[in-house]
Amino acid sequence: MKIFLLGFMGAGKSYWGKQLADVWDLPFYDLDDVIVEAEEMAISDIFATKGEDYFREKESMLLRELSKQDKFLISCGGGTPCFEDNMDFMNERGITIWINPSVPTMVERLSRKKAKRPLIQDLDDEELAVFVERKLAERLPFYQQSKHIIASDDISLETFTKNIDHA
Repeated sequence: MKIFLLGFMGAGKSYWGKQLADVWDLPFYDLDDVIVEAEEMAISDIFATKGEDYFREKESMLLRELSKQDKFLISCGGGTPCFEDNMDFMNERGITIWINPSVPTMVERLSRKKAKRPLIQDLDDEELAVFVERKLAERLPFYQQSKHIIASDDISLETFTKNIDHA
C-alpha cells in the first residue's frame, strides 16, 4: 500500500499520518521532516537562504525517492501537490487522500501554532483566515485531483478505513 496524505496547513496530515501508518503497519514519512533532515536546516531557513524553487525541487526529488519503496505513508507538505507535476506522480504511484476540514477549523488549529510556521507567524487571526482562504483557493485544483477526499471536521480512524480500500 502506497498512500499520500494531502491537505492544507492544519488539516491534520502529520497527526493522521502517524495514526494510519501505525494501524496499517506502513513506514511513515512526514515529507517536511525528511527535507529538514536532508538539508540540516529549518524549512523557513531553506526558503530564506536557498529560495522556494530550490525547496520545491528538493521536495519533489525526495518525494520520488521515498516512493520507490513497496509500501509507505507519506504526509506531504501543503504545497507539494502544486509543483513539479507531483499530483500526477502521486496519483500514478499510489492512493492520494485529501484531508479537507473547514477553514475555521484549520484557522483555529493554526492560530495555536503560528510560531512554528514562518508563513503565518506574523498574522492576526483575521489575517490568518484570509490567508488560508486565499491559499486554499489557489491549491484547490490540485487537491481536487485526489482519489479520496475526506471533508469533515470530525474524522476518526474509522473515517479512513471505511473510505479507503487499503488491501
